[in-house]
Amino acid sequence: MAEAQVEPCRTEFLVEIGSRLSASLNTRRCAHATAEIATSFLADAATVVLSPGDSRQARWLRAVAGQAAPEEGEVPVTVAAGVPCLGEVLAGLPGGVRRLDPGDAPAWLLPGKIGSAHHLLVVTLPGNTMPVGALVLVRRAEGPAFDADAEMLARTLAIRAGAALSAALLYEEQSGINAILTADLLPPPLPKLEGMDLAGSLRASQQAGQIGGDFYDVCLPDRGDGPERGALLVLGDVCGKGAQAAVLAGRVRHCLRALSLLESRPERLADLLNRSLLGSPAPSSLVTLVLGALHRAASGHVRIDLAVAGHPPPLILRRDGTVEEVASTGSLLGALEETGVRPVAVELAPGEVCLLYSDGITEAFGGPVAREMYGDHRLKDALATCAGMPASALVERLEQLSTDWLAGGHQDDRALLAIRAAAAPSHEGVRSHE
Repeated sequence: MAEAQVEPCRTEFLVEIGSRLSASLNTRRCAHATAEIATSFLADAATVVLSPGDSRQARWLRAVAGQAAPEEGEVPVTVAAGVPCLGEVLAGLPGGVRRLDPGDAPAWLLPGKIGSAHHLLVVTLPGNTMPVGALVLVRRAEGPAFDADAEMLARTLAIRAGAALSAALLYEEQSGINAILTADLLPPPLPKLEGMDLAGSLRASQQAGQIGGDFYDVCLPDRGDGPERGALLVLGDVCGKGAQAAVLAGRVRHCLRALSLLESRPERLADLLNRSLLGSPAPSSLVTLVLGALHRAASGHVRIDLAVAGHPPPLILRRDGTVEEVASTGSLLGALEETGVRPVAVELAPGEVCLLYSDGITEAFGGPVAREMYGDHRLKDALATCAGMPASALVERLEQLSTDWLAGGHQDDRALLAIRAAAAPSHEGVRSHE
């Protein structure tokens, strides 16, 4: 090929590498792009073999010129390591560009549709500290051998592909860790409680994540020795937003779960949690919350012993649509030695609801002019229209009304937790409170 023809081809090759390999943080897509670029400029077929890491299987992905869909699969590391040139790369040893005898190439490494493979090149894909895999280039017997220019282009492709795959693997590793940590910070599924219908909703202010400073939880009673206990529920709001607030919210949830094994009175739990927060090394450990102990009463009624610490008071929806605000006293936790938390008992007849919520609901700014606060009165009016609804439908309706009010504007963390006395008790969950 004349020099005047080679240079535009090389330029197109470099442009293709830059655009394709910078477009994704997905290892499969990066491997696919690498193999496709190779078959467009350097080879009749190309296979990317990824280093196994801690796995016992090595993933591979292959592209064949003129074939739309890539081929992919896995092979045991012991099998892959037995291939000359490839074994060193998968073992993490530095490499470069090496030729492979076609007779040493196993069937899984070569595409069946290409015919007789005569020229093979194994190119190391360099990573941050060790190779991330290898690129195997294949040319048919009737095609030209790989010359110095082809090897140089293959090395250039390998360097860029190795960097892209390293970034994608690091992103996947971090995403996996984040998913594990996030799952522990999110509320677990609500339990089934006899004679009660529970539903919750949690929305974080930051669109990039599911976690924030609002939280709720329901802990089942201790089934061991000692007096009978009702389930413990909590809905709270910690100071701050984002990941830092979510970590504190997770600490509060786990602390309450541990304390509930020893103490069942909500006001005492609030005091114990306050002492724990005051002794915390964190610079800001301020929390508002509502704690409640659930008990089955006579005739299908549900009694809730509530303790409110600096949090918006719970609302009670009666069967006739009347909405009552629970009278409560108590300061936020983590600030003062004495919280002043006093318990309040409420009773729900079948079909009635106790609603716990965070101030992200009532203090949401939006509406027709996008500058008006939603307010307590709108929440009460909306709750009044939910009489007779199951708890899940009630929470969904209130969440939708709040979202509509925001109309896509800035939002705070928002949490809702509804406890409804069921019309007919089920056959599992919390035992009757005597």
